[in-house]
Amino acid sequence: MTGVLTGALEIAAWWAALAALWLLLVASLSPLEAAVGAVAALPAAVAARAARRAVARR
Repeated sequence: MTGVLTGALEIAAWWAALAALWLLLVASLSPLEAAVGAVAALPAAVAARAARRAVARR
């Protein structure tokens, strides 16, 4: 259970960082841009966690 919580917290941290980066890089902030950034950040956060775990196993 601890591993699941740790994984969820790591994905949440990656999501927050990537969503913030998206918001910093968009030219005009609209509700649609914010929603797209939030949705796009989730699979990117999962991929970032998977990549970090793959490197850590080496």
